[in-house]
Amino acid sequence: MASPATSVSISRLKRGLSAIVGAASVLCDAADMRAYECDAYAIAKGQPTAVVLVETTEQVSQVVKLCNRYAIPFIARGTGTGLSGGATAIHGGVVISLVRMNRILSIDIPNRRMTAEAGCISLNLSKAVASAGLQFAPDPSSQGNCTVAGNVAENAGGPHTLKYGVTTNHVTGVKMVLPNGDTIQLGGDEDDPSGYDLVGLVNGSEGTLGIVTEVTVRLSPLPRSYRTLMAVFETVEDATQCVTGIISAGMIPGAIEMVDRVVLYALEQAFHLGLPQDASAMLIIELDGFDAGLDDEADKARAICILNHSREIRVADTVEQRAALWNARKKGVGSLGRLAPTKITQDGVIPRSKLPEVLKQIAEIGARHNMMVSNLFHAGDGNLHPGLLFDERDPEQMRHAKEAGEEILKLCVSVGGSITGEHGVGIEKRSAMSLLFSEADIALMNRIRLVFDPRNLCNPGKVLPLNVAP
Repeated sequence: MASPATSVSISRLKRGLSAIVGAASVLCDAADMRAYECDAYAIAKGQPTAVVLVETTEQVSQVVKLCNRYAIPFIARGTGTGLSGGATAIHGGVVISLVRMNRILSIDIPNRRMTAEAGCISLNLSKAVASAGLQFAPDPSSQGNCTVAGNVAENAGGPHTLKYGVTTNHVTGVKMVLPNGDTIQLGGDEDDPSGYDLVGLVNGSEGTLGIVTEVTVRLSPLPRSYRTLMAVFETVEDATQCVTGIISAGMIPGAIEMVDRVVLYALEQAFHLGLPQDASAMLIIELDGFDAGLDDEADKARAICILNHSREIRVADTVEQRAALWNARKKGVGSLGRLAPTKITQDGVIPRSKLPEVLKQIAEIGARHNMMVSNLFHAGDGNLHPGLLFDERDPEQMRHAKEAGEEILKLCVSVGGSITGEHGVGIEKRSAMSLLFSEADIALMNRIRLVFDPRNLCNPGKVLPLNVAP
């Protein structure tokens, strides 16, 4: 792959991009591009050669063809909320910003379909159909900021993944610009198209197979009613045993989220929500569906909490009280900025039955590296999000953070889990791919990628280990 610096001058590249989108939509000054040097995995940075703000699929196609002409890498980017470095220009090149492509193109209420441009904020999809009693079910915690194409790239989940599934379960079609600049349509409105499931292949491919510019999604009915509980526990072990107990009882809550002592402290300092400061863990348990029977389900969940030594249980009786309980989850990540200037959020997945022992070992890993660890995660489906809190300006702390993260991933795999549930591999977890896959497995993935991108220009250096053979 040619170096961007040697293949074309910056001025020539800027002229070519300006001819496509207009000079005002091309950023080449270092100060302007500073905002694009990383995503939410902020410890890994890369300076783009240029940033281009596109507004149509045709512009994306033309930009990609221009990059091919000069052998310059290109990287699609939404709002930069990704947590594994997937939108970081580690080899320079052109960052193609999709945030201006933010229109909802069509809504089909009778057939429960919607088509939206790549840069649409995820939450806005649900807002657009809420009056019809529908929603776009995936709800990553950043749904008020992240984009629908970013959800596709990472196969994002969220608190309600336990019952409703991840992004791939709700996407029926995508329009995509291939790495050579051609535009194709994969899937569409139908549930089960014939032929290979290329939509499924693109979901979770982290922008390495092309640039998704439009997404057709399946809309789901909004639950008629909710019962939302908050249960407080003296120990993490009791809280995690409660999670296992609820699922073992045959219940499928909309969500079971866990918040630990570190996050409870940070939330209270930041937002004064009236949360307990002397508890080790708190669960947010949400049951949803038809109103009939939900009270019985809530009573059953409450009984399981009491059986597992919950010292306090609050039930939301109004919409406002439900929103207040969810504040403890939605605002948790942001509140941790009060405790340390840098945070890496891990994303391992484990069997639910392993939660008590794994969380205990994660605490031991943090102590061994003299590092504060927070836990705020989707306990219902075993998707852990240990937050490593430190100061990236200190090289020693940075080293310990990376080593602790690697140990956590190895731990998750050792108990039968995976290295990522929804944040993706990006650049953060490339080396950890060998924990899950053989050399033959990884070589096959690379051959698939090369079918789409033989010149290795489309988001290069992501997902697969750097030493993978062609």
